Amino acid sequence: MGLTIDQSEHDAKIRIAVRGEVDLYTSPDLRAVVMKAVPAAPAGVEVDLSGVDYMDSSGVATLVEGFKSARENSKTFVLVTPSPSVMKVLELARLDAVFEIDKTP
Repeated sequence: MGLTIDQSEHDAKIRIAVRGEVDLYTSPDLRAVVMKAVPAAPAGVEVDLSGVDYMDSSGVATLVEGFKSARENSKTFVLVTPSPSVMKVLELARLDAVFEIDKTP
C-alpha cells in the first residue's frame, strides 16, 4: 500500500491527512509536505494520522522534525487521532508525552 497525503486549511491551521504506510520509502513525501506547511500555516499544523496503517522510525523522525520546526516558528504541531498502530509506536518511543495529541475524531 502506498501513501496518500491531503492538505486543507481551516481556522488558521493547515491540516495534513495521511493515509497508508509511512516508511523509509514514503516518509520523504510526508516530510516535504510537513516542512512546507509549517512556515505557511498562520497558526500551526495538524497531522491527521487516523488512516495510517503502519509507521516506522523514519515516519516518527519526520514527525519529530515537523514538531521542532513548528516550535522554532512559534506554531502549534498537533497529531490528530493517531491510529492504534501509530499510537503504539509513539508510546514505545515515549513520544506520546512530547507531542500534543488530539484523540477526538
